Amino acid sequence: MTAKRASGGDGGTGTAGHAGSPGPGRADPDAVRRFIERLASVLAEAGFPRMPARVFAGLLASDSGRLNAAELAELLQVSPAAVSGSVRYLSQLGLVSRESEPGSRRLGYRVPDDVWDQVLRLRDQVMNRLVATMREGVGVLPAGSAAGRRLTESIRYFEFIGAELRHLLDRWPDLQAQAGDA
Repeated sequence: MTAKRASGGDGGTGTAGHAGSPGPGRADPDAVRRFIERLASVLAEAGFPRMPARVFAGLLASDSGRLNAAELAELLQVSPAAVSGSVRYLSQLGLVSRESEPGSRRLGYRVPDDVWDQVLRLRDQVMNRLVATMREGVGVLPAGSAAGRRLTESIRYFEFIGAELRHLLDRWPDLQAQAGDA
């Protein structure tokens, strides 16, 4: 990747190029790298595998939200193979989409505009499966047992959270539309 492209010439992160002042409208490349690593650490603490967390954070921190494997490898100072495996993982979760680069055989990777909405909707699906499985457990356990009560309380909790989450997710597009009108 060229210094011009990395320094923001195409809307990149401004994370490569020369040392010193990043220039007007450009981020300090070292500060951006530190931010990417901090965000990746938080994601890893939440259960994300470390390398996919770094790739995801790198894409989030790029102005365009889109980088190819070579750009990600340079930004994160890792091998293209590490990027490839991470992108495959992120794609399976719907957190990254693959796009052809115009006039090139390369693929670019982009974070969807509604990525957090997708993440929460995926969590909602997981909670629904969790509740269904716990219901099976309640049917298997002796009536009135401590384990049955714990599972029943867990079901009530996840049903409450799920209903509230769906309500919030349904309200989000309206809030976004209002923000766009302002």
